[in-house]
Amino acid sequence: MQKHPKGTSARVLLSSVFGPYAQDDEFGSRSINPMELYHNQVTRAQGAFSLRMFHRSWGIMMIQENISAPSTLLDFPKREDFERELKENHYDVVGISSIIVNIGKVREMCKTVRRLSPQSTIVVGGHVTAIPGIELMIDADHIVKGDGIAWMREFLGEPGGAPVRHPAIVSGFGLRVMGINVPMNKGTTAATIIPSVGCPMGCNFCTTSAFFGGKGKALHFYATGDELFEVMRDAEQRMHVKSFFVMDENFLLNRKRALDLLARMKQEKKSWAFYIFSSANAIRKYTMEELVELGVSWTWLGLESPRSSYAKLNGVDTRALAKEMASHGIKLLGSTIVGLEHHTPANIHDEIEHAVSHNTDFHQFMLYTPVPGTPLYFQIKDEGRLLDVDLADIHGQHKFNFQHAAISRDESKKFLDWAFQRDYERNGPSLYRIARTTFQGWMRYRNHPDPRIRKRFEWEVRTLKNVYVAALWAMERRLKKTNDAVADKVRELRRDMESEFGLMARAAEALLGPYLLWTAKREDRRLAAGATFEPPTFVDRRNW
Repeated sequence: MQKHPKGTSARVLLSSVFGPYAQDDEFGSRSINPMELYHNQVTRAQGAFSLRMFHRSWGIMMIQENISAPSTLLDFPKREDFERELKENHYDVVGISSIIVNIGKVREMCKTVRRLSPQSTIVVGGHVTAIPGIELMIDADHIVKGDGIAWMREFLGEPGGAPVRHPAIVSGFGLRVMGINVPMNKGTTAATIIPSVGCPMGCNFCTTSAFFGGKGKALHFYATGDELFEVMRDAEQRMHVKSFFVMDENFLLNRKRALDLLARMKQEKKSWAFYIFSSANAIRKYTMEELVELGVSWTWLGLESPRSSYAKLNGVDTRALAKEMASHGIKLLGSTIVGLEHHTPANIHDEIEHAVSHNTDFHQFMLYTPVPGTPLYFQIKDEGRLLDVDLADIHGQHKFNFQHAAISRDESKKFLDWAFQRDYERNGPSLYRIARTTFQGWMRYRNHPDPRIRKRFEWEVRTLKNVYVAALWAMERRLKKTNDAVADKVRELRRDMESEFGLMARAAEALLGPYLLWTAKREDRRLAAGATFEPPTFVDRRNW
Protein backbone atom coordinates (compact mmCIF):
# COMPACT_ATOMS: atom_id res chain seq x y z
CA MET A 1 0.00 0.00 0.00
CA GLN A 2 1.00 3.65 -0.41
CA LYS A 3 2.76 5.07 2.65
CA HIS A 4 2.89 8.65 3.86
CA PRO A 5 6.35 10.15 3.10
CA LYS A 6 6.77 11.49 6.63
CA GLY A 7 6.03 8.12 8.26
CA THR A 8 5.76 8.23 12.03
CA SER A 9 6.69 11.91 12.13
CA ALA A 10 3.50 12.84 10.26
CA ARG A 11 1.05 14.85 12.34
CA VAL A 12 -2.36 13.17 12.51
CA LEU A 13 -5.80 14.57 13.33
CA LEU A 14 -8.52 12.00 14.06
CA SER A 15 -12.05 13.35 14.29
CA SER A 16 -15.64 12.26 14.59
CA VAL A 17 -18.20 14.30 12.67
CA PHE A 18 -19.24 17.71 13.95
CA GLY A 19 -22.41 18.44 15.93
CA PRO A 20 -25.11 19.18 16.73
CA TYR A 21 -26.51 15.65 16.60
CA ALA A 22 -30.06 15.80 18.00
CA GLN A 23 -31.27 18.72 15.90
CA ASP A 24 -32.46 18.74 12.30
CA ASP A 25 -29.90 20.36 10.01
CA GLU A 26 -28.79 20.45 6.38
CA PHE A 27 -25.99 17.92 6.96
CA GLY A 28 -28.10 15.00 8.13
CA SER A 29 -28.58 15.42 11.87
CA ARG A 30 -32.06 14.46 12.97
CA SER A 31 -33.89 15.21 16.21
CA ILE A 32 -35.43 11.73 15.97
CA ASN A 33 -31.96 10.15 15.86
CA PRO A 34 -29.91 11.62 18.74
CA MET A 35 -26.37 10.57 19.68
CA GLU A 36 -27.80 8.53 22.59
CA LEU A 37 -27.86 4.78 22.14
CA TYR A 38 -30.32 3.90 24.92
CA HIS A 39 -32.78 6.76 24.55
CA ASN A 40 -32.69 6.47 20.77
CA GLN A 41 -33.16 2.72 20.41
CA VAL A 42 -34.28 1.31 23.76
CA THR A 43 -35.96 3.59 26.32
CA ARG A 44 -37.30 6.31 24.02
CA ALA A 45 -40.93 6.03 25.22
CA GLN A 46 -40.08 6.24 28.92
CA GLY A 47 -40.03 10.02 29.36
CA ALA A 48 -38.12 11.19 32.43
CA PHE A 49 -37.34 7.56 33.27
CA SER A 50 -35.43 7.09 30.00
CA LEU A 51 -31.73 6.33 30.29
CA ARG A 52 -29.78 9.21 28.73
CA MET A 53 -26.05 8.86 28.10
CA PHE A 54 -23.39 9.14 25.42
CA HIS A 55 -20.56 6.89 24.23
CA ARG A 56 -17.19 7.95 22.88
CA SER A 57 -16.02 7.21 19.31
CA TRP A 58 -14.18 4.01 20.19
CA GLY A 59 -12.72 3.32 16.75
CA ILE A 60 -10.60 6.46 16.53
CA MET A 61 -9.62 6.04 20.18
CA MET A 62 -8.25 2.60 19.29
CA ILE A 63 -6.37 4.01 16.30
CA GLN A 64 -4.77 6.83 18.30
CA GLU A 65 -3.64 4.40 20.99
CA ASN A 66 -1.89 2.26 18.38
CA ILE A 67 0.14 4.78 16.37
CA SER A 68 3.33 6.49 17.50
CA ALA A 69 2.91 9.59 15.31
CA PRO A 70 2.00 12.87 17.03
CA SER A 71 -1.78 12.97 17.03
CA THR A 72 -4.87 14.85 18.15
CA LEU A 73 -8.23 13.20 18.71
CA LEU A 74 -11.24 15.48 18.34
CA ASP A 75 -14.43 13.79 19.51
CA PHE A 76 -17.87 15.42 19.14
CA PRO A 77 -16.49 18.74 17.92
CA LYS A 78 -18.60 21.69 16.93
CA ARG A 79 -18.03 22.76 13.36
CA GLU A 80 -16.00 25.77 14.52
CA ASP A 81 -13.84 23.48 16.72
CA PHE A 82 -12.86 21.41 13.69
CA GLU A 83 -12.09 24.50 11.62
CA ARG A 84 -10.06 26.09 14.41
CA GLU A 85 -7.99 22.92 14.85
CA LEU A 86 -7.08 22.98 11.16
CA LYS A 87 -6.23 26.67 11.22
CA GLU A 88 -4.09 26.64 14.35
CA ASN A 89 -2.17 23.39 13.78
CA HIS A 90 -0.42 21.80 10.82
CA TYR A 91 -1.69 18.30 10.03
CA ASP A 92 -0.26 15.92 7.47
CA VAL A 93 -3.12 13.45 7.82
CA VAL A 94 -6.75 14.10 8.72
CA GLY A 95 -8.79 11.00 9.55
CA ILE A 96 -12.57 11.30 9.72
CA SER A 97 -14.77 8.54 11.17
CA SER A 98 -18.52 8.34 10.73
CA ILE A 99 -21.60 6.19 10.51
CA ILE A 100 -23.73 6.12 7.36
CA VAL A 101 -26.34 8.70 8.38
CA ASN A 102 -23.67 11.39 8.73
CA ILE A 103 -22.37 11.20 5.15
CA GLY A 104 -23.37 14.85 4.66
CA LYS A 105 -21.10 15.93 7.49
CA VAL A 106 -18.22 13.84 6.14
CA ARG A 107 -18.63 15.53 2.77
CA GLU A 108 -18.56 18.97 4.39
CA MET A 109 -15.53 18.14 6.55
CA CYS A 110 -13.59 16.97 3.49
CA LYS A 111 -14.38 20.29 1.82
CA THR A 112 -13.24 22.13 4.94
CA VAL A 113 -9.91 20.27 5.00
CA ARG A 114 -9.29 21.05 1.32
CA ARG A 115 -9.97 24.72 2.01
CA LEU A 116 -8.12 25.23 5.29
CA SER A 117 -5.40 22.54 5.17
CA PRO A 118 -4.78 21.67 1.50
CA GLN A 119 -1.51 19.84 2.28
CA SER A 120 -3.35 17.25 4.42
CA THR A 121 -4.09 13.72 3.25
CA ILE A 122 -7.74 12.92 3.97
CA VAL A 123 -8.60 9.43 5.21
CA VAL A 124 -12.23 8.44 5.80
CA GLY A 125 -13.20 5.34 7.78
CA GLY A 126 -16.05 3.85 9.77
CA HIS A 127 -19.36 2.39 8.67
CA VAL A 128 -19.94 5.31 6.30
CA THR A 129 -17.47 3.65 3.93
CA ALA A 130 -19.94 0.80 3.36
CA ILE A 131 -22.09 3.09 1.17
CA PRO A 132 -21.85 1.85 -2.43
CA GLY A 133 -20.31 4.59 -4.56
CA ILE A 134 -19.03 6.64 -1.61
CA GLU A 135 -15.91 7.41 -3.67
CA LEU A 136 -18.07 9.67 -5.82
CA MET A 137 -19.78 11.37 -2.86
CA ILE A 138 -16.81 12.75 -0.94
CA ASP A 139 -13.40 14.24 -1.76
CA ALA A 140 -11.09 11.94 0.21
CA ASP A 141 -7.65 10.56 -0.65
CA HIS A 142 -8.24 7.19 1.03
CA ILE A 143 -11.43 5.37 2.01
CA VAL A 144 -10.71 2.63 4.54
CA LYS A 145 -13.16 -0.22 5.00
CA GLY A 146 -12.67 -2.61 7.91
CA ASP A 147 -9.72 -2.55 10.28
CA GLY A 148 -8.52 1.04 10.62
CA ILE A 149 -5.78 0.24 13.15
CA ALA A 150 -3.69 -1.91 10.84
CA TRP A 151 -4.33 0.40 7.87
CA MET A 152 -3.20 3.56 9.67
CA ARG A 153 -0.16 1.83 11.15
CA GLU A 154 0.99 0.64 7.75
CA PHE A 155 0.24 4.01 6.14
CA LEU A 156 2.57 5.61 8.70
CA GLY A 157 5.27 2.98 8.21
CA GLU A 158 4.58 0.87 11.29
CA PRO A 159 3.89 -2.89 11.37
CA GLY A 160 0.16 -3.37 10.91
CA GLY A 161 0.08 -6.74 12.64
CA ALA A 162 1.73 -5.63 15.89
CA PRO A 163 -0.16 -6.43 19.13
CA VAL A 164 -3.06 -4.07 19.72
CA ARG A 165 -2.80 -1.78 22.75
CA HIS A 166 -6.16 -1.10 24.36
CA PRO A 167 -6.99 2.48 25.39
CA ALA A 168 -8.73 3.36 28.64
CA ILE A 169 -12.35 3.80 27.54
CA VAL A 170 -15.16 4.77 29.89
CA SER A 171 -18.16 2.88 28.54
CA GLY A 172 -20.62 5.74 28.91
CA PHE A 173 -20.67 9.31 30.12
CA GLY A 174 -23.14 12.11 30.75
CA LEU A 175 -25.64 9.78 32.44
CA ARG A 176 -28.95 11.52 33.08
CA VAL A 177 -32.14 10.01 34.45
CA MET A 178 -35.23 11.44 36.17
CA GLY A 179 -33.88 14.91 35.48
CA ILE A 180 -30.64 14.33 37.39
CA ASN A 181 -27.10 14.34 36.01
CA VAL A 182 -25.71 11.24 37.69
CA PRO A 183 -22.04 11.52 38.75
CA MET A 184 -19.90 8.71 37.37
CA ASN A 185 -16.89 8.42 39.62
CA LYS A 186 -13.94 6.05 39.84
CA GLY A 187 -15.15 2.64 40.88
CA THR A 188 -18.71 3.24 39.65
CA THR A 189 -18.14 3.37 35.89
CA ALA A 190 -17.49 0.50 33.52
CA ALA A 191 -14.59 0.20 31.09
CA THR A 192 -15.26 -0.68 27.46
CA ILE A 193 -13.17 -3.61 26.24
CA ILE A 194 -13.12 -4.52 22.53
CA PRO A 195 -11.82 -8.10 22.13
CA SER A 196 -12.84 -8.46 18.48
CA VAL A 197 -14.95 -6.97 15.70
CA GLY A 198 -17.31 -8.68 13.33
CA CYS A 199 -19.65 -11.59 14.05
CA PRO A 200 -19.46 -15.20 12.83
CA MET A 201 -23.28 -15.48 12.84
CA GLY A 202 -23.51 -13.10 9.88
CA CYS A 203 -27.21 -12.15 9.99
CA ASN A 204 -28.15 -10.59 6.65
CA PHE A 205 -29.13 -7.23 8.19
CA CYS A 206 -26.02 -6.85 10.38
CA THR A 207 -23.83 -3.88 9.43
CA THR A 208 -20.98 -4.90 11.74
CA SER A 209 -20.69 -8.39 10.31
CA ALA A 210 -20.76 -7.07 6.74
CA PHE A 211 -18.25 -4.33 7.49
CA PHE A 212 -15.65 -6.73 8.87
CA GLY A 213 -15.81 -9.47 6.26
CA GLY A 214 -19.25 -11.07 6.44
CA LYS A 215 -20.58 -14.32 7.79
CA GLY A 216 -18.11 -16.58 9.55
CA LYS A 217 -15.46 -13.88 9.90
CA ALA A 218 -14.26 -11.83 12.84
CA LEU A 219 -11.10 -9.88 13.55
CA HIS A 220 -9.69 -10.81 16.96
CA PHE A 221 -7.56 -8.31 18.86
CA TYR A 222 -7.41 -10.61 21.91
CA ALA A 223 -8.04 -14.19 20.91
CA THR A 224 -7.37 -15.95 24.23
CA GLY A 225 -8.72 -15.73 27.74
CA ASP A 226 -5.25 -14.93 29.09
CA GLU A 227 -4.84 -11.99 26.71
CA LEU A 228 -8.27 -10.68 27.62
CA PHE A 229 -7.59 -11.03 31.33
CA GLU A 230 -4.42 -8.95 31.07
CA VAL A 231 -6.26 -6.18 29.19
CA MET A 232 -8.99 -6.13 31.84
CA ARG A 233 -6.55 -6.17 34.73
CA ASP A 234 -4.72 -3.24 33.16
CA ALA A 235 -8.03 -1.33 32.83
CA GLU A 236 -8.88 -2.17 36.44
CA GLN A 237 -5.61 -0.68 37.64
CA ARG A 238 -5.68 2.40 35.38
CA MET A 239 -9.38 3.23 35.73
CA HIS A 240 -10.29 1.71 39.11
CA VAL A 241 -13.19 -0.23 37.57
CA LYS A 242 -14.91 -3.44 38.60
CA SER A 243 -17.15 -3.84 35.55
CA PHE A 244 -16.58 -4.13 31.82
CA PHE A 245 -18.75 -3.45 28.79
CA VAL A 246 -17.40 -6.11 26.43
CA MET A 247 -17.90 -4.79 22.91
CA ASP A 248 -17.87 -8.12 21.10
CA GLU A 249 -20.83 -8.95 18.87
CA ASN A 250 -21.23 -12.44 20.37
CA PHE A 251 -18.85 -12.79 23.30
CA LEU A 252 -20.09 -16.16 24.58
CA LEU A 253 -19.79 -17.85 21.20
CA ASN A 254 -16.08 -18.43 21.89
CA ARG A 255 -16.58 -20.77 24.84
CA LYS A 256 -12.90 -21.64 25.28
CA ARG A 257 -11.88 -17.98 25.55
CA ALA A 258 -14.67 -17.28 28.04
CA LEU A 259 -13.84 -20.27 30.26
CA ASP A 260 -10.09 -19.56 30.12
CA LEU A 261 -10.88 -16.01 31.24
CA LEU A 262 -12.98 -17.44 34.08
CA ALA A 263 -10.09 -19.68 35.15
CA ARG A 264 -7.81 -16.66 35.42
CA MET A 265 -10.46 -14.71 37.33
CA LYS A 266 -10.77 -17.55 39.83
CA GLN A 267 -7.00 -17.82 40.13
CA GLU A 268 -6.63 -14.09 40.80
CA LYS A 269 -9.88 -13.85 42.85
CA LYS A 270 -11.44 -11.24 40.58
CA SER A 271 -15.11 -10.37 41.16
CA TRP A 272 -15.71 -8.54 37.93
CA ALA A 273 -19.07 -7.82 36.31
CA PHE A 274 -19.55 -8.10 32.55
CA TYR A 275 -22.04 -6.44 30.23
CA ILE A 276 -22.02 -8.43 27.00
CA PHE A 277 -23.68 -9.12 23.65
CA SER A 278 -24.73 -12.68 22.97
CA SER A 279 -27.05 -14.90 20.98
CA ALA A 280 -29.51 -17.33 22.52
CA ASN A 281 -27.76 -20.39 21.08
CA ALA A 282 -24.42 -19.22 22.51
CA ILE A 283 -25.90 -18.69 25.99
CA ARG A 284 -27.25 -22.22 25.95
CA LYS A 285 -23.68 -23.53 25.74
CA TYR A 286 -23.26 -22.53 29.40
CA THR A 287 -24.90 -23.43 32.67
CA MET A 288 -26.33 -20.59 34.75
CA GLU A 289 -23.65 -21.37 37.32
CA GLU A 290 -20.94 -20.74 34.72
CA LEU A 291 -22.51 -17.44 33.67
CA VAL A 292 -22.76 -16.27 37.27
CA GLU A 293 -19.20 -17.36 38.04
CA LEU A 294 -17.97 -15.52 34.96
CA GLY A 295 -19.68 -12.37 36.18
CA VAL A 296 -22.26 -11.95 33.40
CA SER A 297 -24.44 -9.18 34.79
CA TRP A 298 -26.16 -7.86 31.66
CA THR A 299 -26.72 -9.32 28.20
CA TRP A 300 -27.88 -7.79 24.93
CA LEU A 301 -29.85 -10.63 23.34
CA GLY A 302 -31.29 -10.78 19.82
CA LEU A 303 -34.90 -12.00 19.95
CA GLU A 304 -35.83 -10.77 16.45
CA SER A 305 -39.11 -12.70 15.92
CA PRO A 306 -40.56 -16.12 16.89
CA ARG A 307 -40.95 -16.87 13.17
CA SER A 308 -37.53 -15.69 12.02
CA SER A 309 -35.10 -18.22 10.58
CA TYR A 310 -31.89 -16.87 12.14
CA ALA A 311 -29.58 -19.66 13.33
CA LYS A 312 -28.83 -17.90 16.60
CA LEU A 313 -32.41 -18.66 17.79
CA ASN A 314 -32.62 -22.29 16.69
CA GLY A 315 -34.24 -24.52 19.29
CA VAL A 316 -34.28 -21.92 22.08
CA ASP A 317 -37.38 -20.97 24.09
CA THR A 318 -36.39 -17.33 24.52
CA ARG A 319 -39.14 -16.49 27.02
CA ALA A 320 -38.08 -19.33 29.29
CA LEU A 321 -34.46 -18.27 28.88
CA ALA A 322 -35.25 -14.65 29.79
CA LYS A 323 -37.11 -15.72 32.92
CA GLU A 324 -34.35 -18.11 33.98
CA MET A 325 -31.59 -15.52 33.53
CA ALA A 326 -33.54 -12.90 35.49
CA SER A 327 -33.93 -15.34 38.38
CA HIS A 328 -30.12 -15.43 38.57
CA GLY A 329 -29.80 -11.64 38.56
CA ILE A 330 -28.71 -11.40 34.90
CA LYS A 331 -30.28 -8.36 33.27
CA LEU A 332 -31.41 -8.66 29.66
CA LEU A 333 -31.75 -6.20 26.83
CA GLY A 334 -33.96 -7.92 24.31
CA SER A 335 -33.76 -6.84 20.67
CA THR A 336 -36.72 -7.27 18.31
CA ILE A 337 -37.09 -6.47 14.61
CA VAL A 338 -40.27 -4.75 13.46
CA GLY A 339 -41.29 -5.17 9.82
CA LEU A 340 -39.77 -8.49 8.84
CA GLU A 341 -40.87 -9.91 5.50
CA HIS A 342 -43.61 -12.06 7.06
CA HIS A 343 -45.10 -9.20 9.07
CA THR A 344 -48.50 -7.83 8.10
CA PRO A 345 -50.90 -5.38 9.74
CA ALA A 346 -52.86 -8.46 10.85
CA ASN A 347 -50.03 -10.29 12.65
CA ILE A 348 -47.56 -7.64 13.73
CA HIS A 349 -49.42 -6.73 16.93
CA ASP A 350 -49.21 -10.35 18.10
CA GLU A 351 -45.47 -10.42 17.28
CA ILE A 352 -44.88 -7.27 19.30
CA GLU A 353 -46.94 -8.69 22.16
CA HIS A 354 -44.74 -11.78 22.03
CA ALA A 355 -41.63 -9.60 22.31
CA VAL A 356 -43.09 -7.61 25.19
CA SER A 357 -44.05 -10.83 27.02
CA HIS A 358 -40.33 -11.54 27.56
CA ASN A 359 -40.45 -8.79 30.22
CA THR A 360 -36.76 -8.01 29.72
CA ASP A 361 -35.08 -5.20 31.61
CA PHE A 362 -34.64 -3.24 28.39
CA HIS A 363 -36.09 -3.77 24.94
CA GLN A 364 -34.72 -2.47 21.68
CA PHE A 365 -37.06 -2.27 18.71
CA MET A 366 -35.58 -1.65 15.25
CA LEU A 367 -37.18 -1.56 11.83
CA TYR A 368 -36.09 -4.24 9.37
CA THR A 369 -33.66 -2.10 7.40
CA PRO A 370 -31.51 -2.84 4.36
CA VAL A 371 -28.54 -0.73 5.45
CA PRO A 372 -26.09 0.05 2.63
CA GLY A 373 -23.31 -2.54 2.46
CA THR A 374 -25.23 -5.42 4.04
CA PRO A 375 -26.35 -8.60 2.22
CA LEU A 376 -29.94 -7.51 2.85
CA TYR A 377 -29.30 -4.21 1.07
CA PHE A 378 -27.99 -5.88 -2.07
CA GLN A 379 -30.83 -8.42 -2.02
CA ILE A 380 -33.51 -5.73 -1.78
CA LYS A 381 -31.74 -3.66 -4.42
CA ASP A 382 -31.65 -6.60 -6.83
CA GLU A 383 -35.37 -7.08 -6.23
CA GLY A 384 -36.00 -3.43 -7.12
CA ARG A 385 -37.57 -2.63 -3.74
CA LEU A 386 -35.25 0.10 -2.44
CA LEU A 387 -36.97 3.45 -1.93
CA ASP A 388 -35.37 6.82 -2.67
CA VAL A 389 -34.65 7.76 0.95
CA ASP A 390 -32.02 10.22 2.19
CA LEU A 391 -29.07 8.33 3.70
CA ALA A 392 -29.52 10.45 6.85
CA ASP A 393 -32.86 8.71 7.42
CA ILE A 394 -31.66 5.11 7.07
CA HIS A 395 -31.13 4.11 10.69
CA GLY A 396 -34.00 1.84 11.68
CA GLN A 397 -35.71 4.27 14.04
CA HIS A 398 -37.89 6.23 11.63
CA LYS A 399 -39.50 4.66 8.55
CA PHE A 400 -38.79 1.90 6.02
CA ASN A 401 -36.31 2.59 3.25
CA PHE A 402 -37.70 -0.25 1.13
CA GLN A 403 -40.99 -1.43 -0.32
CA HIS A 404 -42.50 -3.95 2.09
CA ALA A 405 -45.01 -6.44 0.74
CA ALA A 406 -47.71 -5.61 3.30
CA ILE A 407 -46.71 -2.58 5.38
CA SER A 408 -46.39 0.97 4.06
CA ARG A 409 -43.56 3.33 4.95
CA ASP A 410 -45.81 5.46 7.16
CA GLU A 411 -47.30 2.39 8.84
CA SER A 412 -43.81 1.16 9.72
CA LYS A 413 -43.26 4.16 11.99
CA LYS A 414 -46.65 3.71 13.66
CA PHE A 415 -45.92 0.06 14.45
CA LEU A 416 -42.41 0.89 15.72
CA ASP A 417 -43.69 3.65 18.01
CA TRP A 418 -46.43 1.37 19.29
CA ALA A 419 -43.89 -1.35 20.14
CA PHE A 420 -41.92 1.01 22.41
CA GLN A 421 -45.09 2.31 24.02
CA ARG A 422 -46.56 -1.14 24.55
CA ASP A 423 -43.40 -2.42 26.24
CA TYR A 424 -43.41 0.58 28.58
CA GLU A 425 -47.12 0.21 29.38
CA ARG A 426 -46.89 -3.52 30.11
CA ASN A 427 -43.53 -3.75 31.86
CA GLY A 428 -42.87 -0.30 33.27
CA PRO A 429 -39.70 1.81 33.32
CA SER A 430 -36.41 0.01 32.74
CA LEU A 431 -35.12 1.53 35.98
CA TYR A 432 -37.72 -0.51 37.85
CA ARG A 433 -36.89 -3.66 35.90
CA ILE A 434 -33.15 -3.28 36.55
CA ALA A 435 -33.82 -2.97 40.28
CA ARG A 436 -36.11 -6.02 40.20
CA THR A 437 -33.58 -8.28 38.47
CA THR A 438 -30.63 -7.06 40.54
CA PHE A 439 -32.63 -7.67 43.71
CA GLN A 440 -33.50 -11.20 42.56
CA GLY A 441 -29.82 -11.91 42.07
CA TRP A 442 -28.96 -10.51 45.48
CA MET A 443 -31.58 -12.59 47.26
CA ARG A 444 -30.36 -15.72 45.49
CA TYR A 445 -26.61 -15.26 45.90
CA ARG A 446 -26.10 -13.07 49.00
CA ASN A 447 -25.08 -16.13 51.01
CA HIS A 448 -23.29 -18.03 48.25
CA PRO A 449 -20.35 -20.10 49.57
CA ASP A 450 -17.94 -18.61 47.01
CA PRO A 451 -16.70 -15.24 48.39
CA ARG A 452 -15.86 -14.08 44.86
CA ILE A 453 -19.52 -14.38 43.82
CA ARG A 454 -20.81 -12.84 47.04
CA LYS A 455 -18.49 -9.88 46.56
CA ARG A 456 -19.81 -9.16 43.07
CA PHE A 457 -23.43 -9.17 44.16
CA GLU A 458 -22.59 -7.00 47.15
CA TRP A 459 -21.07 -4.50 44.71
CA GLU A 460 -24.03 -4.67 42.34
CA VAL A 461 -26.60 -4.15 45.08
CA ARG A 462 -24.87 -1.11 46.61
CA THR A 463 -27.12 1.46 44.90
CA LEU A 464 -30.32 -0.51 45.48
CA LYS A 465 -30.16 0.28 49.18
CA ASN A 466 -30.56 4.02 48.69
CA VAL A 467 -30.69 5.56 45.21
CA TYR A 468 -32.86 2.92 43.54
CA VAL A 469 -35.31 2.55 46.38
CA ALA A 470 -35.78 6.34 46.41
CA ALA A 471 -36.31 6.29 42.64
CA LEU A 472 -38.93 3.55 43.08
CA TRP A 473 -40.71 5.68 45.69
CA ALA A 474 -40.96 8.56 43.22
CA MET A 475 -41.78 6.25 40.31
CA GLU A 476 -44.66 4.63 42.17
CA ARG A 477 -46.29 8.00 42.80
CA ARG A 478 -45.88 9.18 39.23
CA LEU A 479 -47.22 5.97 37.70
CA LYS A 480 -50.18 5.73 40.08
CA LYS A 481 -51.97 8.35 37.97
CA THR A 482 -51.32 6.72 34.60
CA ASN A 483 -50.56 3.01 35.06
CA ASP A 484 -51.92 1.58 38.27
CA ALA A 485 -50.92 -2.02 37.46
CA VAL A 486 -47.23 -1.15 37.07
CA ALA A 487 -47.36 1.17 40.08
CA ASP A 488 -48.52 -1.79 42.18
CA LYS A 489 -45.54 -3.86 40.97
CA VAL A 490 -43.17 -1.03 41.82
CA ARG A 491 -44.68 -0.76 45.30
CA GLU A 492 -44.29 -4.50 45.89
CA LEU A 493 -40.62 -4.41 44.92
CA ARG A 494 -39.98 -1.29 47.01
CA ARG A 495 -41.50 -2.91 50.09
CA ASP A 496 -39.43 -6.07 49.59
CA MET A 497 -36.32 -3.90 49.40
CA GLU A 498 -37.39 -2.00 52.53
CA SER A 499 -37.71 -5.30 54.33
CA GLU A 500 -34.26 -6.44 53.19
CA PHE A 501 -32.31 -3.20 53.60
CA GLY A 502 -34.14 -1.68 56.55
CA LEU A 503 -33.43 1.80 57.86
CA MET A 504 -31.10 2.81 55.01
CA ALA A 505 -33.82 2.21 52.42
CA ARG A 506 -36.53 4.00 54.39
CA ALA A 507 -34.25 6.98 55.01
CA ALA A 508 -33.48 7.23 51.29
CA GLU A 509 -37.18 7.20 50.48
CA ALA A 510 -37.89 9.97 52.93
CA LEU A 511 -34.95 12.20 52.01
CA LEU A 512 -34.30 11.56 48.30
CA GLY A 513 -37.65 10.26 47.08
CA PRO A 514 -39.58 13.60 47.10
CA TYR A 515 -36.69 15.33 45.34
CA LEU A 516 -36.62 12.73 42.55
CA LEU A 517 -40.39 13.04 42.20
CA TRP A 518 -39.96 16.79 41.63
CA THR A 519 -37.01 16.46 39.23
CA ALA A 520 -38.83 13.79 37.18
CA LYS A 521 -41.85 16.05 36.76
CA ARG A 522 -39.59 18.93 35.78
CA GLU A 523 -37.77 16.72 33.26
CA ASP A 524 -41.00 15.69 31.57
CA ARG A 525 -41.95 19.34 31.18
CA ARG A 526 -38.54 20.10 29.63
CA LEU A 527 -38.82 17.17 27.21
CA ALA A 528 -42.36 18.17 26.22
CA ALA A 529 -40.97 21.63 25.39
CA GLY A 530 -38.43 20.05 23.00
CA ALA A 531 -35.28 19.82 25.15
CA THR A 532 -32.44 17.82 23.61
CA PHE A 533 -29.02 16.72 24.84
CA GLU A 534 -25.63 17.02 23.15
CA PRO A 535 -22.27 15.46 24.15
CA PRO A 536 -19.34 17.69 25.14
CA THR A 537 -16.25 17.99 22.95
CA PHE A 538 -13.15 15.95 23.81
CA VAL A 539 -9.62 16.87 22.73
CA ASP A 540 -6.79 14.39 23.35
CA ARG A 541 -3.24 15.12 22.17
CA ARG A 542 -0.54 12.41 22.10
CA ASN A 543 3.22 12.72 21.47
CA TRP A 544 2.60 16.39 20.68
